[in-house]
Amino acid sequence: MIFVIYPTIRTFILSFQNWNGVANAAREWVGVNNYVSVLTSKKFWNAMLNSLYFTIGGFVILMPVAFLMAHLVTAKIKFTGFFKTTYLFPVMLGTTAVGLMWTFILNSKFGVIAQFLTSIGLSDHIIDWLSTPTVNIWCVVLVNEWMYAGYNMLIFAAGLVAIPRDIHDACKIDGCTGIKKLIYVTIPLCKNMFMVFSVLCITGCLKAFDIVWSMTRGGPMGRSSTPAILLYTEGFQFKLMGRSSAIGIILLVLGLVISVGLNNTLFKPDQNQ
Repeated sequence: MIFVIYPTIRTFILSFQNWNGVANAAREWVGVNNYVSVLTSKKFWNAMLNSLYFTIGGFVILMPVAFLMAHLVTAKIKFTGFFKTTYLFPVMLGTTAVGLMWTFILNSKFGVIAQFLTSIGLSDHIIDWLSTPTVNIWCVVLVNEWMYAGYNMLIFAAGLVAIPRDIHDACKIDGCTGIKKLIYVTIPLCKNMFMVFSVLCITGCLKAFDIVWSMTRGGPMGRSSTPAILLYTEGFQFKLMGRSSAIGIILLVLGLVISVGLNNTLFKPDQNQ
C-alpha cells in the first residue's frame, strides 16, 4: 500500500505548488490556482468530452459485443477454442502494435480503407480520418473497442459459466428460453460481471492514453487529447508539474466518485435476498 498511498499524497501536495520538474528547483505554493486553471481550461473540458466518447463507445458498443462473444464461447458448439483465440488475439498484440497497425490501415493515401474506396469508385469519400476533429477520436474509440472486446469477453464468460446448470434446466422446463431467458435470468445473474465491467470501463476511459497517443498523439491541436494525455503534456512537455498533478487528483476523485456511485445505485445489493 505504501507504493500507492505515498505517491498519491505527494501528488496531492504538488498539485498546490508550481514546479518545473527539476530536482533542485524551487517550489512555489499557489494554493488552488492549479485547480482553477485546469477547471477553466477549454483543453481540459475537450479532453473530458473525448473521455465521454470512450465511455459511450464502451457501454453502447463494447459491452453488448463482449457479452454476445461470451455467449458464443460458452455455448456448446464447435470451434469455441478457435473463437477464444481469435477474440483474444488483438489484446495480445499490444496497444502500440494495434495503434500503429490501424494508423496504416486508416491512412488516407495508401491505407487499406482508402484503397478499397478507390477501387469501388468512392474516392471522393476518402478523408484524413486521423486528422479530422471528432472523426479521429471516434476512430480511436472503435479501435479501442475492437482491441478490448476479447478481454471483456472473459469477464462476462466467467459470469455465464458460474450460473448453475439447475437454473438452465428449470428455465427449459418452464418454457423460458431465448430472449426471455436472457432478460429475466441470464442478465440478472451476471449483475456482478456488469458491475466489474462498468467500473473498469469508466476508470479505463478516464485514463485512456496509449491507444490515443500511438494513433493521433492527441492531435490535431489537442482535439483528440484525453485527460491522461493532457496530464502528460502539461507535466513533461510544458514542465507544469503542479497543474499536471492537479489533473491527476481530479481524475482520481472523479473515478472514485463514479465507481462508488455505481456500486450504491445501479448495482446496489438487493436487501430482500
